[in-house]
Amino acid sequence: MEQELTREQIQWERMLPAEFRRAQAKLPVLFLPLGTVEWHGEHNALGLDSLKAHELLVRTARKAGGGVVHPPLYGGMGGLDKPATVIIEGEYDWDNVMLRPWIEKLCEEAVRNGFKAIIIVTGHYGHNQQIVVREAAVRMTERLQVPVLGVPEYWLALDAGYWGDHAGIGETSLLWHLHPDLVAMDRIKEDPDYGVTDDIEKGSSPELGERYAELITDRLAALAEQMLQWDEATREAYADSERAILRMQLKGWRQVGPWEFWRHMAHTGMAEYGKLLLENQFSEIARRAKLHWEQPVAEGLESP
Repeated sequence: MEQELTREQIQWERMLPAEFRRAQAKLPVLFLPLGTVEWHGEHNALGLDSLKAHELLVRTARKAGGGVVHPPLYGGMGGLDKPATVIIEGEYDWDNVMLRPWIEKLCEEAVRNGFKAIIIVTGHYGHNQQIVVREAAVRMTERLQVPVLGVPEYWLALDAGYWGDHAGIGETSLLWHLHPDLVAMDRIKEDPDYGVTDDIEKGSSPELGERYAELITDRLAALAEQMLQWDEATREAYADSERAILRMQLKGWRQVGPWEFWRHMAHTGMAEYGKLLLENQFSEIARRAKLHWEQPVAEGLESP
């Protein structure tokens, strides 16, 4: 019987060549985690974003029974003006000269190495990081003719109430579950920002993080298998739906503010993105995205 995949046989950098070949043969999908090093309050490890994305994708590959997880990237667009934070490119820069080319080149190398689908998860999600990751994924889907998903992890659990906060209840709970030794909740009271109320302290828990992690990894594992079966028409429909989301995000940035998506997402049904993606309901995703950008302030919500 073939040896069961372990953590060492899923992470690219820790594999022997035979282990790489076996994992890729079982599921020719590359899992690429993105993040950064950034202040996440006194209560969380500074590498939260990359640590979170990497561990989620390791668990995804184990659930899927194959695939290879690339080492995480510790560097991205934007970051808080806080100590121990590395900002590689600006949060509000329209131009991008580092992250996008890196993603695109790595996708090219993935295909050259025999992968048939790529899943990119960014645990760091400043608004421009989200846009660049999605743009690069759509471009590579069309250029390489293999499906490439580029998404923040919270998009896969929106319908579970995880809205992609920064060091808040959602992120803290996820890290607490994934790496319990890297959360020190007793230190949050020392934080002049995150400790001003007891909302995070009382609302966060490893159990909540487990619920989010299970939903995210279940959906990604199922999607990894599906992506390998997509024909050209399905792949094109997928790319069209992701482009529709990009238009929504970019128009919101221009007309209302960079965080417009979060303010209006629930009112246009985008909270069901993860479910619709798994059902391959790409035309419905595009329809809801179109509604979002055509009525960016329809609900009367204030701009940032």
